[in-house]
Amino acid sequence: MGVTKTDLFTADQNELARLAKALAHPARIAIIQYLLKTNSCVNGTLVQELGLAQATISQHLKELKEIGLIQGTIEGASISYCIHPGNWGETQKLLNQLFDTYTNQSCSGGGNCC
Repeated sequence: MGVTKTDLFTADQNELARLAKALAHPARIAIIQYLLKTNSCVNGTLVQELGLAQATISQHLKELKEIGLIQGTIEGASISYCIHPGNWGETQKLLNQLFDTYTNQSCSGGGNCC
C-alpha cells in the first residue's frame, strides 16, 4: 500500500480523516459513549463496563487521547478520563460542516440521483 499524499488535501480534510480513523473502532466509540454518559471515569471502570482487557482499554484510551478527544488526570495509581470539551467542539464543528454540505437538491424524486 502506498504512502498517503496528505499535502494534496486541505488541513480540514486531513484532520477529519485523522479523527475518522481514530473513531473507526467500536471499542473507541463505546469508550466515548461511556465517558459522555458518566462525564468521567477511572480506567478500571471501563474494563468492567466494556469487558475488554486492561491493556486493550489502555491502547484505545491512548489513541483517543492522542487525537485530543479525551483528556486524563493522574491521581495516585488511578487515571481519570473525560471528554476534552474544546476539542470535542472542534470535532463536532468539522463533522457538522461535512454533513451540512449535503443538500439533497440533486436527488429530487425519491432520492435516486445516480
